[in-house]
Amino acid sequence: MAGQSPSPEPRKAPELAFTIPGEGEKLLSQYRGKVVCLEFILTTCPHCQAAAHEITKYQQELGKRGFQAIDIAINALDNMHKPAEAEQMVQDFARTYQVGFPVGYIPRPQMMSFLNVTPAERMVVPQVVLIDRKGFIHYQTSPDSGPLWDAVAKDTNLRQHIDELMAAPTTTSAHPKSKMVASTAKH
Repeated sequence: MAGQSPSPEPRKAPELAFTIPGEGEKLLSQYRGKVVCLEFILTTCPHCQAAAHEITKYQQELGKRGFQAIDIAINALDNMHKPAEAEQMVQDFARTYQVGFPVGYIPRPQMMSFLNVTPAERMVVPQVVLIDRKGFIHYQTSPDSGPLWDAVAKDTNLRQHIDELMAAPTTTSAHPKSKMVASTAKH
């Protein structure tokens, strides 16, 4: 964890541009007003495939109430893949694992910048970021596996955090403190 400690304060989510096959470029800010579960994945990762299946259930249950899951593949442009190959890889992932929400892609360095992680840090996937309706990150997995990663991404914890953000008031201008942010992000 590079000597950094978790922060109890939500922080503004940086803008993120990503491509969704058939829809083109999207911006994270376009989802403001929804609780967003942003997952950075590898399309070949069994943990990411299982997580997409589980989060599809959340999307089906909570989508009409303002929940939005988004998977972003960070391996689709690896090995000098062209955008058409990346789109096919992402579409195959979504179809094969019956993902019920948008799946897009970005270059790996763009994800590292968004998460504020250095290339020297060991990183596991999926990397999960939970963002409230106002665009503030409340929960983010640590780059490596262990208790801080589990505190956000483990199924029961993830659902609890999503429910907490879904229940938060949407009309007040005051921003409530999160109970916890499992993150190594530098502020």
